[in-house]
Amino acid sequence: MLEFIIFAQSMISGQLHVAFAALAVPISIGIIGYKACESVGRNPEAAPKVLVQSIIAMAFAEAIIFFAIFLGNFGAPYAN
Repeated sequence: MLEFIIFAQSMISGQLHVAFAALAVPISIGIIGYKACESVGRNPEAAPKVLVQSIIAMAFAEAIIFFAIFLGNFGAPYAN
């Protein structure tokens, strides 16, 4: 019985952080895009630099979900 409880807890906790990451990534990408548009509106000459920086930041933010999926599937000690 105790093994089943530990197994269920590891599966639930593993899937919860994947869900939180899946919710947080689109929000963070939206904030990055909003701030990039705001900074280009204030200083139009810096648009190419801001574009490059915002694309890199969005890529790093998107990578968070892949780490969360990997850790959710393989990080639970009693998953198998």
